[in-house]
Amino acid sequence: MHAFEGLEQKIQFMVLEVAKQVDETLKVLVAPEAANIEKVASRDDYIDNFKSVIENTCFSRLHSQTHLDKAGIDFVRAVNIISNNLERISDFSVNIVRQVQYLSDPRFLDRYEYRPFFRQILSALDIVVRSLFHRDLSLALRICRTEFILDKLYKHNFDKIIAQLQSGREAHNLITTLFIFRYLERMGDSLLNIGEAVIFSVVGEKLKINQFQALRESLDNLGFDLPMREVEFESIWGTRSGCRIGKVTSDGQGDSTGVIFKEGKFKKIAQERENIQLWEAILPGLTPKVFGFQESRDNASILLEFLTGCTFQEIVFNDDKETFEDAFFLVQETATMIWQKTLQPGKTPCTFIEQLFSRIEDVFTAHPDFNSPQVGFCGLKVPSVMELLEQLREVEREVSTPFTVFIHGDYNSNNIIYTQKEQRIHYIDVHRSKDGDYLQDVSVFLVSNFRIPIFDKVVRCKLNQVGLHFLHFARHFAREHQDATFEIRLALGLIRSFITSTRFELNEEFATSMFVRGIYLAELILAHRGKSWETFKVPDHILRYRYY
Repeated sequence: MHAFEGLEQKIQFMVLEVAKQVDETLKVLVAPEAANIEKVASRDDYIDNFKSVIENTCFSRLHSQTHLDKAGIDFVRAVNIISNNLERISDFSVNIVRQVQYLSDPRFLDRYEYRPFFRQILSALDIVVRSLFHRDLSLALRICRTEFILDKLYKHNFDKIIAQLQSGREAHNLITTLFIFRYLERMGDSLLNIGEAVIFSVVGEKLKINQFQALRESLDNLGFDLPMREVEFESIWGTRSGCRIGKVTSDGQGDSTGVIFKEGKFKKIAQERENIQLWEAILPGLTPKVFGFQESRDNASILLEFLTGCTFQEIVFNDDKETFEDAFFLVQETATMIWQKTLQPGKTPCTFIEQLFSRIEDVFTAHPDFNSPQVGFCGLKVPSVMELLEQLREVEREVSTPFTVFIHGDYNSNNIIYTQKEQRIHYIDVHRSKDGDYLQDVSVFLVSNFRIPIFDKVVRCKLNQVGLHFLHFARHFAREHQDATFEIRLALGLIRSFITSTRFELNEEFATSMFVRGIYLAELILAHRGKSWETFKVPDHILRYRYY
């Protein structure tokens, strides 16, 4: 840590000053004298200056120390987070002593247990520097657990104060006391941030304490005999599922080793485990193996086999034509195999527009101009977007699918893995898998390729090619299985996917292009209403995008 010696000294001084600030705050509660209150108020500016100095030092180190590796950069970032939260603790101290002045009886606070808060806070502050510069995860966890203890202390006093408020006596003092305990509880939130920052500086990724504990327990149960400081965690971004996903390896191992750690809401993670078992029965090896499953309160975590290979999205960007053709062929062959094996006759309702309604507010939040109102011109009324969608909902009630298959449920091109060595396809992120309309997967796959915001001519032509070829492949399957309403359901699915995809795209021109395609298809459907849906046809050009 030679490069950070000056930084270490600065953070040590800041921790000492904040500890003094907290200690002086306790003295104010014990003896609310003007001199003690002034000490807390005056020290706050000093601590604010410390934060500014450390912040400037952190940013200058990031700019000037060009030789810093990722671990060094993570350390500097952690120090900056810690200094910000130390400054918040000082601010909460100032807020507490200000509240004391509103108590009509200075000894009123003695009726409640406030000293345990200070013992916990000061104990946590005492180990901040050691945990950070010794990379001690056990001490970091102790700092994090302080927040849970302070929450319990706060709840105990909160319940007591609320019960006494019902008597109607001394409401002013009771509310002031509640504010004081609230600020003490918020110091715990800052200490939690400090502990998680230390974990980040060691592990290399921002993990919440519950995620870190879930990862540690999962690795222990799997039999990974490794200290957590020797574990490398590499986040896998690009997911919008709300889960934390990362690749876990031991320090120094190659890319071919490791497991995938996934943490999130219990229902979602448990559903993924169940669906992996269902997929394994349908097509063994299609999904990753489950190595471990842990549940904790409302959350759960799962350890999955790390599948080597590339996502289909990455394959599209690859210049290797043979690899692309092999992968695309296997994507279609795998889909055909699954659809034929799991096909079950029986009509089921269409739900694409219902799905769209559940996401339309997010679309309008990202792009308010898309929520166009009804307009009139020369006696002609043009319906609003919402009126148009309501009409589509009525159309959807007239349409059903003649059979179901077991679908992926989130069939984006980055949820399909191609392993060249084994010449096979794998599916990942299968928590939405279920029996349903195969056009759910078809429409999602088509738009997941279309919506990639890359406008290079060669890549864009390849994306257009993928869309049109997969559309023809799906049409062929529909003809073979006498799916007479394929085109109208495809149109509804594309409308859903085109419009909902715009909430993730801030390039206004590209987002508008997708939105307009959805509206164009909606107009085609409504113009066809009254005729047989079996004669409706989705125009191929809807999947072609020309930016050049």
